[in-house]
Amino acid sequence: MSARTRAVPARVPTSTYRLQVSAEQDLHSVAALLPHLHDLGADWVYLSPLLAAEPGSSHGYDVVAHDHLDPERGGEEGLAAVAETARRLGLGVLVDIVPNHVGVATPAADPWWWEVLRHGRDAEHAAAFDVDWDTAGQRLRIPVVGEDDLAEDGTIGHLTLALGEHGLELHYWDQAFPVAPGTASGLHDDPQEVHARQHYELVDWHRADDDLNYRRFFAVNTLAAVRVEEPEVFAETHVEIARWFREGLVDGLRVDHPDGLRDPRGYLDDLARLTGGAYVLVEKILEPGEELPASWATEGTTGYDALALVDRVLVDPAGEGPLDELGGRADFHAMVHDLKREVADGILGSETARIVRDLRRDVPRLPIGRGEDAVAELLACFPVYRSYLTPTDRDGEEHLTQAFEAARDRRPDLAATFDLLEPWLRDGGCDGARRFQQTSGMVMAKGVEDCAFYRYPRLTSLNEVGGDPSVFSTTVDDFHAAMARRQQDWPHAMTTLSTHDTKRGEDVRARIHVLAEAPHRWADALERLMDLVPLPDPGFASLLWQAAIGAWPADEGEQPGGDWRSRLHGYAEKAMREAGDRTTWTEPDETYEAAVHGAVDAALDREDVREVIGEVLGWTVDPGWSNALAAKLVALTMPGVPDVYQGSELWEQSLVDPDNRRPVDHDLRRSMLAAGPGSLVGGLEDPGTAKLHVVTTALRLRRDRPGLFTTYAGVGAEGSAADHVLAFDRGGALTVATRLPLGLVEGGGWGDTRLDLPPGRWRDVLTDRLTDGSVGSLLSAYPVALLVKED
Repeated sequence: MSARTRAVPARVPTSTYRLQVSAEQDLHSVAALLPHLHDLGADWVYLSPLLAAEPGSSHGYDVVAHDHLDPERGGEEGLAAVAETARRLGLGVLVDIVPNHVGVATPAADPWWWEVLRHGRDAEHAAAFDVDWDTAGQRLRIPVVGEDDLAEDGTIGHLTLALGEHGLELHYWDQAFPVAPGTASGLHDDPQEVHARQHYELVDWHRADDDLNYRRFFAVNTLAAVRVEEPEVFAETHVEIARWFREGLVDGLRVDHPDGLRDPRGYLDDLARLTGGAYVLVEKILEPGEELPASWATEGTTGYDALALVDRVLVDPAGEGPLDELGGRADFHAMVHDLKREVADGILGSETARIVRDLRRDVPRLPIGRGEDAVAELLACFPVYRSYLTPTDRDGEEHLTQAFEAARDRRPDLAATFDLLEPWLRDGGCDGARRFQQTSGMVMAKGVEDCAFYRYPRLTSLNEVGGDPSVFSTTVDDFHAAMARRQQDWPHAMTTLSTHDTKRGEDVRARIHVLAEAPHRWADALERLMDLVPLPDPGFASLLWQAAIGAWPADEGEQPGGDWRSRLHGYAEKAMREAGDRTTWTEPDETYEAAVHGAVDAALDREDVREVIGEVLGWTVDPGWSNALAAKLVALTMPGVPDVYQGSELWEQSLVDPDNRRPVDHDLRRSMLAAGPGSLVGGLEDPGTAKLHVVTTALRLRRDRPGLFTTYAGVGAEGSAADHVLAFDRGGALTVATRLPLGLVEGGGWGDTRLDLPPGRWRDVLTDRLTDGSVGSLLSAYPVALLVKED
């Protein structure tokens, strides 16, 4: 069934270039950068959130006000400058918006949150927040108090009264909270008694797992969910966004985390009315085989599904068995279930309990304890992020069926409770069912992306947002079939390789892919590394060494004591704490962490360790660059709208955030673009000359000759190395990419391999040479080619 249920927007990009807008790279800087992006070939600029955010926010996803732009990011004048420059250059503007939540880390910075804390349930904007007032004596619980500050009599240490910008305030350390009218006479009142009279209750931060009564973004206490399903809340939270479209400042939107909304389809319908049917994308994670609901008013996802396919078509399937042996054959799906169950019982236990409270309003005979047990099991068994049941829609109901089947198999002792729950969770009008749907995606994200991905070390280039690491590879035929469907159903969805949320940059993954081509060689190197630097957890050691090898920087001089050292230490800390089995953010194991950080230092300082790393780099770097160019050209030319994440027109070797949000040297990129294409294809000393040439050539062709990219057909090859070719024709532009480059070289090269070219004369625009279909000749300069049919 075609996904198109509405007219194509009046303006659709041929490509985008993503920029992280911050105080350091504000909108005025973006405006100055636009001529370079135009020269690069980008069609639209794609900006991170712009609304007023938490003071000092580096990313902008913690919005605190919806009626104005963030002054630290350039404010209204900055967006006007971007819009004016973009119009002059013919560029579009795509902006990331955050409808699901707001930042509340600094209560006074968010006027609505401050008002709700001050006036409680009667506050003008109380309905904007998803708060269960009845469960906590009509008080909003704020989990900020350290356990050392809680006395046995319930008093809170370091609680004081002070005069602040908003009058009399209650302070806990340096955090300020409002004092409700009539609850205090002045500074000399007892702060404990004043606290007891407020509409909020400061509680032990540990209670967030079990006793929180406001919905959050995942398990982040400082991000409070917003109820945009309420018409007046939608209107007030989109007043500035409406202005962007009314004044012609913005052309399209990227919607952050729609799965957190009560009714994503309804929200997108509201957004379409607000924007006049503008181009809209959704940050939606699709599991393998899952389809985006065809009824949504969107042009598609932001591209994680495309990323997963591009990665897997470049992975050698022959490596799966040997790497299974190396990784101890861990059952990824069993791991996922168990970790999701831990999340549903643990850091999101408050959400599980609230689902049951909602259900008990309709099913009062549902036992609380068994109800929470059953709901947590269903959340753990849910096979995708969420379903979308409403009184009129049944999207994703089959996934709920699968969850019940799996839960009944695992927990027959809860059969009667499941029977009691099932009709209500299938009822799209039931509050408990709607909340269950909002919560299942949180549980999936925290259990999988933020935990399982750091515990499954088989081939870590596959541990990426939107992908299932247990799916090892994709055949060329299956890739072609998926692309044909994409061209038919979602031709304007985004394609991407790197984002601000990817666990490893695109070229880190490209290098790690090579390990699948030589798994026994990798096993030998890994054994030697573990002998030289023993770590308590061999699985985590494998994950760490893969990250180090994949991200090993081009500039050797950067390493000793420099940025590379701090980056790798930062990654090691985040990865082991996110894994959460040996150490955690809240309860770090100093001995274990010291051992891991010792391995990082050994990688940089010890000659015997660096010798092994150097050997692995010796056989992975060049094939990794080949994979990187292949992935980039495929992503830029396959069906969809390709996005280039900031800086990734050169080698993109970032690790997980915040590493992937580091400042980008655009001056270097300007100078390299002006210098024109070089002859280097790879090597540690090359910052990505060939990649820049591939990116700008493909982007310019898509922008300037869009008629060459209107269809999709796979192109075959014949000969001794035919399995190493991935090729497709987009309707006049034909992409050719090398697969499995290490095996190609070790197998003797291209030999007699030829492309089954469609009739006509075909010229490679990367080298400006005609081809007769001989792959060896065609790919003699680069491991990729972009052919254009000459009339």
